[in-house]
Amino acid sequence: MSDAQVPDNPPPFEPYKVLETQRIYASRWCGLRRDMIELDDGSPQEYHVVEIPDAVAVVPLTSDGRVVLIGQYRYPHGKTHWEIPAGRLTDGEPPEEGALREVREETGYVPRVLEPLPGFYAANGISAHWAHLYLARDCTLAGPAEPEPCERILVQLFTRSEVEALLDAGRIEDGFSALALCYWLRRDTVPVQ
Repeated sequence: MSDAQVPDNPPPFEPYKVLETQRIYASRWCGLRRDMIELDDGSPQEYHVVEIPDAVAVVPLTSDGRVVLIGQYRYPHGKTHWEIPAGRLTDGEPPEEGALREVREETGYVPRVLEPLPGFYAANGISAHWAHLYLARDCTLAGPAEPEPCERILVQLFTRSEVEALLDAGRIEDGFSALALCYWLRRDTVPVQ
């Protein structure tokens, strides 16, 4: 880890004035709204915003330092690839509870310790969707994974070196997983023996 001082964020801009908002689509999974905003020069601009509930994503580590990944099928692109457990928060669910729930449901493991990692906006050009990231330490198998009916999941343990190799080869294609794993690797710079 660097000893450098963390630079400040840029100064905030004044928000745009919203002239009109129209709900185009809404479901329990996502929504789409069309806002008309006023630009600095006074002209109107159409802006589309995708509304997605906040999410959690968790890097689960066993007591011997292995990483629990899931091979998950993703319908939008039809591929199966390695990911960390992740999912959307239910209404009012605290992120820590959602993290524990997702690890248990998708892997069958339960962590002894849950540590926050830096979160991020998944697609901040079109959405305020926020991802809470966690590191789950000392995970032990509590039973079989219990995925939702729409989830196809395979659970597998990987060494730190294998995870690094997957990242280096571009084989962790899910952004949530890649970023969370990189945060973990930077935090835990000395491999667990």
